Parts: sequence; structure tokens; C-alpha cells
Amino acid sequence: MTRTLSPTKFAGLLVPYPDAIVTNEARAGHRHAPKVIALAAALLMGPLACGDDPFAFNWSDRPDTVVLYSLARPELNVPSGFNFLSAATVTIESPRSTGAWDVALDTRGSDLVLLPPGALGVDSRARIAPLDGLTLADVEEAPSDTAVYVSASPVPVRAGTVYIVRTDQRAGSFGSRCVYYAKMEAIEIDVGEGTLRFRHVTNPVCNDRRLVPPG
Repeated sequence: MTRTLSPTKFAGLLVPYPDAIVTNEARAGHRHAPKVIALAAALLMGPLACGDDPFAFNWSDRPDTVVLYSLARPELNVPSGFNFLSAATVTIESPRSTGAWDVALDTRGSDLVLLPPGALGVDSRARIAPLDGLTLADVEEAPSDTAVYVSASPVPVRAGTVYIVRTDQRAGSFGSRCVYYAKMEAIEIDVGEGTLRFRHVTNPVCNDRRLVPPG
């Protein structure tokens, strides 16, 4: 079956900052205003006193597990692609309606391979960098050298290799343009069945190459 793909877009992660509105009865306003101000100051200074950034984006490096199915399988309704920022599998059958994906699984000869979108002719900034001889816990930061990332070729899936994924560009907060970084490793490779079980960690902070949370 031939699959013709075209690029799609995905809205990036937006982190709203909610506002708290405190209202008082006019008669009681003067009496309670100092208490309200003191409480607001305590809430603001509390995290700072502990050495924390009140605007820091907290995230976890506990890995999630995902199963993908090769594009070579005959079924038309199984997920072959993965979007790391939203941690969502994607069924790559109707490209204009599936949403963005960063890697797809396929079979080439006797190997399962990871495909960046460019390998299927999709215009995308998503890239894959294989790092041999490492475990997921070994990798604390994505490589800064763009030459190690593959943009338009199949990347064989191997045990004992960590794959760094740079996602497609997406819209971030305040109109910024963002890519996001993730790491993944295979935990079960079944070439005959065309399935890959892997675990991954994704940093949800715009353009941040760190793959472990700060602190």
C-alpha cells in the first residue's frame, strides 16, 4: 500500500497564568485590605524564600511506555506515528487529518526503522539522533551538534541505543516558535509482527535541550 503524506500543523503547548481577583464589601474593605496584601505577599515570597522560581515549569522524567505498529502492516487503523509533545500516537492514513507526528515506525528489509517526517516527504523540523551504547538514564541533555540529527533517512531500531528526538516546530507561549526535545529507547522489538514497544521522556519546555528536570 502506498501512503502519500503531506505536512500538517500542531498547536504548541501554551501555559496560562491565571489571575486571582479578590473582592470585598465596600464597608469592610479598609479593615481586610492589609490582611489580603499580607497574604498575597506571603504567597509570592514563600516559593522565593525556598529558592524556587515561581514561573518554573515543573515536569517529570519518569518514562512513559508506548507501542507503535509498522507502516508495513496491512491494517489501516493502527498507530504508526508518535507526537512527543502531546504524548499521543498517530494513525498515519489520512495525512491532512491526522495531526502532527515526529517519528513513524516502518519495516525496511529485516529491520524496524524510525522515520522522521522528511523521510516520507513531509516538510518538518523533526529530527532523530541515535546515541549508541547508552541507556535512557545516561542521557541528560540532547546534543547541540545539528550534524548528528537525521532529517530524511530511516534510522534502524536497535537495543542498547537511545534516540534523541527534536520535534517539529510549534507555536509556544507569547508567540514564540518552539521545538521540543525527547529521548526514547526500545524495550521490545518484534520485526515479524512489526511492533515496537519503547519508553520515552519529553521535556515540555520550549527550545530546552535538557532531558532531566532542573534541580
